Amino acid sequence: MISKEFAMDVVKAALHKGASDADVIIRDGDEFSVTVRMGEVETIKNVAAKKLGLRVFSGRRSAITSTANLVWTSVEALISETLALAKITSEDPVSGLPGAEEFSAGVEDVGIFHADVQALTLEARIDMARRVEKAALSVDPRILNSEGGEFSNSVGTLVLANSRGFAGEYRGTSASIVAVPIASENGSMQRDYWFSVKRSAAALESPELVGRKAAERALRRLGARSVKTQAVPVVFDSSMAASLIGTLCDAVCGSAIFRKSSFLVDKLGETIASRGVSIVDDGRLPGGLGSRPFDGEGLPSRVTPVIENGVLVNYLLDTYSAKKLSLQSTGNAARGVSTPPSVGPSNFYLKAGPYRPEEIIRSVSRGLYLTEMIGFGVNTVNGDFSQGAVGLWIENGELAFPVEEITIAGNLLDMFKNIEMIGNDLEFRSAIAAPTLKIAEMVISGQ
Repeated sequence: MISKEFAMDVVKAALHKGASDADVIIRDGDEFSVTVRMGEVETIKNVAAKKLGLRVFSGRRSAITSTANLVWTSVEALISETLALAKITSEDPVSGLPGAEEFSAGVEDVGIFHADVQALTLEARIDMARRVEKAALSVDPRILNSEGGEFSNSVGTLVLANSRGFAGEYRGTSASIVAVPIASENGSMQRDYWFSVKRSAAALESPELVGRKAAERALRRLGARSVKTQAVPVVFDSSMAASLIGTLCDAVCGSAIFRKSSFLVDKLGETIASRGVSIVDDGRLPGGLGSRPFDGEGLPSRVTPVIENGVLVNYLLDTYSAKKLSLQSTGNAARGVSTPPSVGPSNFYLKAGPYRPEEIIRSVSRGLYLTEMIGFGVNTVNGDFSQGAVGLWIENGELAFPVEEITIAGNLLDMFKNIEMIGNDLEFRSAIAAPTLKIAEMVISGQ
C-alpha cells in the first residue's frame, strides 16, 4: 500500500474532487530504543507508524490534513474534508507547488539506507547498550553512577507525490549509541555524555570507545569553579561549534529573512565572517544524517554554498520563501505529515580548516575551552548572544582546570567576523556540524 502508485492515486482523487493542485506525503517508520542502567535493562521501546499527510489547493487557498488510517475509504473522506477546509481559508498570493520544470526525472541514491540496521537482533541491540555503559563505569573508580547506556535505531520510508507529475520515494536508516556517566569526588558530582550516530550500524564507533570518552568528559569536570569576569579568546569544541553554526542556520533560513526577523536581512554579497569561514548546505553528502534525494516538496537535493570565504552568498529557501524574496528555491523544504513545507537544512556545516585542535588550544595564553552551553540566550533577530557555559580554562596554551557558573556573551556578527582559527576535526554527529574553532575575544562573566 505504501508506494508511489498509491500516493499518485490520492493526488488524482483530490484533483477529481475539484482540487486545483495537491501533494501527498506518506511516512512509514519503525523506531527502537533500549536503555540499560547499572547493567540492567531499564526501558525498551519499539514504535511503528504509518501516516499520510495531504495538502490540497483551491486556487490560492490551501489546507493540510493528516491521518494514520490508510484504508481507501478513509482516505477518500479525508480528501473531501481537506478540500472543504481549503475553500474557507484565506487566499495567499504566493502559495502553490513548485513549477513542473523544477522537478528532476530520477531520484538519486545518497547512501542513507543500510540493511545492517534492520538485521540487528534484539540481543545485539541490548548488548551494545550494556557494553557502552559498562565501558564508562570501568574507566575510573570515581565513575560511581550512570544515567544509562542507550542504543537506538530507526528504519523508515518516505513517499511524496504531487499534481505536477512528481512521484518519488526513498528509505533511510540510522543507529546511535550513547553513555551518560556520573563522576563523584569529595562530595561533588558531575555528569557528561558521549555518543555516536550513523546511517549504518557498522559505521558506529565501538561501545567501548564511546563509553570511555563519556567517562573522560565527566571526570574532567570534577572540581569545576568559576573565574573572574574578563574578555578572552574562546575555543569552541566541535560540538559547541556545531551549535554556534546552528544559530547561523536559523538566521539564513528564508522564512526568517522575508519576515525581517534575522540579523542577516539584506546582507547577501556582504562579508559577515572572517575570510577562512566557508559554510555549505549539502543534501547529497553520501550517508549524511541530513541527506535525502529530494526535499519536502520533491525538488532535487543539491549543494548550496551559504558563506564563501566570509561572504554571504545564499539563503536557504523553500518554494514559498523563494517566491516571497523573488529568488529560486535551494531545495531546502522540510515537511511533516501534518504541517506545510518550511525551510530546513540538510547537511549544514562549516568546512574544515588547517589546524589541529591541540594547536588551537596552544595558541591561547589565557582563555576558555568551551564544552557545553546552557540556556536559550541567542537572539537571531539582532544577533545578541549570551549563554551559560561550562568548559576548561586555558593557561599558557594548556588545559588547566574545569570551569562552570559562567556566561559567555557577544554578538553573532562580531563573533563570526572574529573567528581566528578553524580546526581540521570536522565530524558529522548530526545534520549540523563544525570543527573546533577559536573566536578572538568574548566577554566571560563569572565572579
